[in-house]
Amino acid sequence: MTKTAIADCRLYGFIDTAYLAGRDPAELTRQLIAGGVDVIQVRAKQETYSQRVALALAVVRAAQSSPVPIIVNDDIDAAFEVGGDGVHLGQEDWASLPLEQRWEKLVGLRIVGISTHSLEQAQMAERDGADYIGVGPVFATGTKPGVKPVGLELVQQVAARIAVPFFAIGGITLSNLDEVLTAGATRVAVVSAILCATDAAKASTEFKQRLT
Repeated sequence: MTKTAIADCRLYGFIDTAYLAGRDPAELTRQLIAGGVDVIQVRAKQETYSQRVALALAVVRAAQSSPVPIIVNDDIDAAFEVGGDGVHLGQEDWASLPLEQRWEKLVGLRIVGISTHSLEQAQMAERDGADYIGVGPVFATGTKPGVKPVGLELVQQVAARIAVPFFAIGGITLSNLDEVLTAGATRVAVVSAILCATDAAKASTEFKQRLT
């Protein structure tokens, strides 16, 4: 199955262990895909490597007959081990990769995403060759407690000055989505507003309909 190019993705969903609440990750993956999510990130920050691999493998297998690419958060080795399409790295993780080894270590991964929290970081990620960037947190979010929101102004700046595909992320809900789109975003990454919804597939569809 040919996977969707990241530039053609609009709705970025998550399988995040902080929000699983006992649900089967494979079934949740299928619900997100049925709802219209274009790309899925596996996020398991508190788990061991083996637990992260097991989770990511379940997601990869559940998505293998769909065009939805699977991204592993912050773990390059796990992304390779499960046959993921790519990896998403935070600023510290990206900076910790020695420049001369960076792409040698990442070769074979089709998609590399980087989190950015300022225009300078977004410009640097673009120069470094990121396939996409995350821009946020736009609003306050429980996913990143204690992190000051970057606000809609950064979304406006990135939309005006960055060519690489970007996903606005952080506290985005159906209620504030129009503000994010008006600021210039055409892609959003949504965690709790989908994973905490009663029906994840329905919530995904509601977001997707507003993005197309």
